[in-house]
Amino acid sequence: MGTARSLARIGPLAAALGLVLVCGSVAQAAQAARDPVREVNTFIGSKDDGNTFPGASAPFGLIQVSPIGDHYSGWRYDDPKIRGFGHSFLSGAGCWEQGGVLSVLPTTGEIGPGKRFDTKEFKSFDQKTYASSYSHDGEVGQAGYYKVRLTGEAAGDIDAEATALTRAAAERYTFPAGAKQGTILVNTGQANERHLVVGSTVQVVGDRAVEGRITTKSFCGGQQYTTWFRMEFDRPFASHGTWDETGGHPGGSNSMQGDTRPHGAWFTFDTAGGRAVTAISAISHVDAEGARRNLRDEGSKGGKPLSFDAMRKQAQDIWRKELDSVRVSGGSGDDRTVFYTALYHSLLQPLTGSDSDGRYRGYDTQIHKAEGWTYYEYFSLWDTYRSQNQLLAMLRPQRARDIANSVLNIHEQNGWLPRWGYANYDSNVMTGDPVTPFMVDLWRFGALEGREQQAYAALRENAYGTPPALVRSNGRAGNPSYLKDGFVQYDRAFPAKSMDVDPHHGGSSTLEYALGDCSLSQMAQALGKNDDAATLRERGRNWRKVWDNDAADAELGFKGFPRPRLDGGRFYSETDGTYSPRSHHGFHEGTAWQYQWLTQQDVPGVVAAMGGAEQTGKRLDAFFAYDALLADPLNAARKQWVVGPYSYYNQYRYNPNNEPDLHSPWMYTLIGQPWKTATVLRSAQALFTNAPNGVTGNDDLGTMSAWYLFSAIGLYPAVPGSGELLLHTPRFEKVELDLGQGKTLTIEAPGADGRGLQYVQSASFDGKPQDKVWLDWIALRQGGTLRFALDKTPAVGGWGTKAEALPVSACASPK
Repeated sequence: MGTARSLARIGPLAAALGLVLVCGSVAQAAQAARDPVREVNTFIGSKDDGNTFPGASAPFGLIQVSPIGDHYSGWRYDDPKIRGFGHSFLSGAGCWEQGGVLSVLPTTGEIGPGKRFDTKEFKSFDQKTYASSYSHDGEVGQAGYYKVRLTGEAAGDIDAEATALTRAAAERYTFPAGAKQGTILVNTGQANERHLVVGSTVQVVGDRAVEGRITTKSFCGGQQYTTWFRMEFDRPFASHGTWDETGGHPGGSNSMQGDTRPHGAWFTFDTAGGRAVTAISAISHVDAEGARRNLRDEGSKGGKPLSFDAMRKQAQDIWRKELDSVRVSGGSGDDRTVFYTALYHSLLQPLTGSDSDGRYRGYDTQIHKAEGWTYYEYFSLWDTYRSQNQLLAMLRPQRARDIANSVLNIHEQNGWLPRWGYANYDSNVMTGDPVTPFMVDLWRFGALEGREQQAYAALRENAYGTPPALVRSNGRAGNPSYLKDGFVQYDRAFPAKSMDVDPHHGGSSTLEYALGDCSLSQMAQALGKNDDAATLRERGRNWRKVWDNDAADAELGFKGFPRPRLDGGRFYSETDGTYSPRSHHGFHEGTAWQYQWLTQQDVPGVVAAMGGAEQTGKRLDAFFAYDALLADPLNAARKQWVVGPYSYYNQYRYNPNNEPDLHSPWMYTLIGQPWKTATVLRSAQALFTNAPNGVTGNDDLGTMSAWYLFSAIGLYPAVPGSGELLLHTPRFEKVELDLGQGKTLTIEAPGADGRGLQYVQSASFDGKPQDKVWLDWIALRQGGTLRFALDKTPAVGGWGTKAEALPVSACASPK
């Protein structure tokens, strides 16, 4: 008000000029003050089984520090108490038994006979018993920094803070002013709610350090693996002790336990001279020396542990650089927070697996060394091959090369390619053949240069065979029937090496195999392996082998759906002889309605099977409840689509919470109706919000977040192995993507507004009209400017609707 009145006194022209200058300065100042680190909200996805964690981590960090509560994933936003702060977490995974090891909690409670921590009663050292209440008021969750107030102490509140670098982390616990002492509990015998600790050791080292190891059985009933740790305090402790199933042992310095028994150590500090105690910690999956070295190399400077503030600054500077590699203009504050949090979540994994000296523990359990590169572990391939993998390949080409190297080294040391790699073993969770599209896309995006032949040999072995009995990996366990008959038989009694195996979900496994074969055929063709290419291309059409032209949805009237087949070829039927495409039988975490679209490698074939383009469009309309989306684009998705994160059974609608149909909005584009893709994406984006429940379903190691990013920038890699990114309406007016080696891709969409429906009227790339609905990565990797012209009226019959504007399906039948 004051500025406008002052300008009014000096004349209209001068006032206008001054106002422009002032507004311009304010805008520039706001842009300069905008900090992507603070635009991240780590609480997004921490509720309603998004399964993200709010604590501190570095990009692709080995160590994370975050609260542990009642939830199986480690933490849920509305958990009633904090049991401790764990030091290993996965972001968004759907399995139980994940992370949370080395649970640490500060307390002012006294330790001794009859005290709060009764040394004569081991149950008082159970973290479920001593868990602290806390307050969300004042809680902070930024990239690289976390803070929460513990309120369950009789002597007053305790402030807990955490920050983390790649291999070392820091916690600062500030005890209440009235407390005479503060104690830090280091619980090695317990982790997450369902993460079983089968054995651990602790050893007090001097008067300010503790180290040990924790062996856990993890991830949907997986095998054992070991985490070594070392923790150093910034001052000597006044007293210490250990506990086990016999109670507490004041002064105890060495202890070991197994068989899931209670175990840990406590460290008490005199707070009269200073209320804050800082602990610097490091972990390793290699050995004790690895944890010591990681702490020495990354958690120390000049032989002394880093201060908490120094590590926090370093951590957040790293995140600032990572996040600022993607710059958005336009949108609201919430829009930017959702965007940058999605980018943050996409850059958390896979996790660094090699120690600071390059050593890592391989799938053969032996110690290996990554010379001049980083070894990664934790590969959620069934999820990440659909979006997060391609995002990393675009934005982090060097990391993508290291990821590709890591997978190839796993093949060398394991004897087979992994399906869902957890630490140093294949958990075999999920089904299909995710490693093939994952690796072929890395090849297509340039991450396998120099190792193409080795990668192809490993992928061919996987596509044409099955692992030996003594190799833990399941591989394509359905290959015997698939190679013989073209489909994976549906057999719930098929023996499995772990929780999942392909014949248990024969219908979806067939579709996944076919998609993988088609992607591999493109790599084979490029490498001059023409016979393989022809065979794999034909196998890419094997989705037809499980297509039943007579299967019908009785309520909606559509006919022709995927249907699992039994050994011998007969289509599966219910006990009463019927079959419904809404049934989950034969499909992993979905139904035939959702999986029918996992045929994007052969669009002409599936369109013909559905009765032509018009009928395919009508089926998509029913699948997405398209009319309802048009009527209420920002709210209809929550009413019309699959709502719960695990509600994927007996459904016929789009499931935005799970991976099998994530690409399906772009099926509209692939049949020449790109404006409908835009409508669906606007509705889907409304499910991503600046709130703890702001991620749909499990975030699955960044997969859902990466999907959101692609949807928001106007590109999507819908067809594995093709290198084609389909174009659609961006959410922001301008997005700049740093692609490495000084290349920047700029995407402009003047007037873009995520609050309403908008449609592409035309597009250009580097000033030339872009009539096709896709751009190839070969062109995009050099950078440039992609510009969209948008309008509120659909371009029916216009941009992207002609046959010549559509990509050619890699595995369509020859004409």
